[in-house]
Amino acid sequence: MATRKAADHTLYHLSPKGFWKKLRDAVSVDPNISSGLPLPALNRQPPPASRTEIYSTPATKASDPAQNPYWKRDVRRAYPQLSVVTQSELSTLLIQHSEAPAVAAPDASSSSVPATAQSLDLTEAISTITTARKAFSERQLPPAPPTPFKRWVPQRAEDAPHDPHSYFPMVLVK
Repeated sequence: MATRKAADHTLYHLSPKGFWKKLRDAVSVDPNISSGLPLPALNRQPPPASRTEIYSTPATKASDPAQNPYWKRDVRRAYPQLSVVTQSELSTLLIQHSEAPAVAAPDASSSSVPATAQSLDLTEAISTITTARKAFSERQLPPAPPTPFKRWVPQRAEDAPHDPHSYFPMVLVK
């Protein structure tokens, strides 16, 4: 003989007792529905707050006051640091980056040492670069700022259906 098994709502959930049970039976639509509150002793092993040891925060470098001064932690005074590039440094950078990098075949007999660039005046460096080759032309345009979307170019679309002999001023664009 097969017995029908069903979940018992009172087995693992809290149920009211005394006055509150009578009130719930009188007011609720279905008093057999579970309260939904699990019994902590049955559901959680070990139960919460049952451990006797006291938690101690692990020591880190930040917890040592000698190694963690206030001025390192004070983000309100973390001003941006200035950097200075002199005209002679800028001119050498411009000249170095304007030349195409020459790559030679590896040769074991000679050791390649990069030549030091002479420091020029900034105006001389700019004039040297511009006379050597034109910076930008119609074929070689300056870099454009990146945009997250494609630029829309209007294109004429097929006309909407209409009588071919009627006046139809609408132009469709896609």
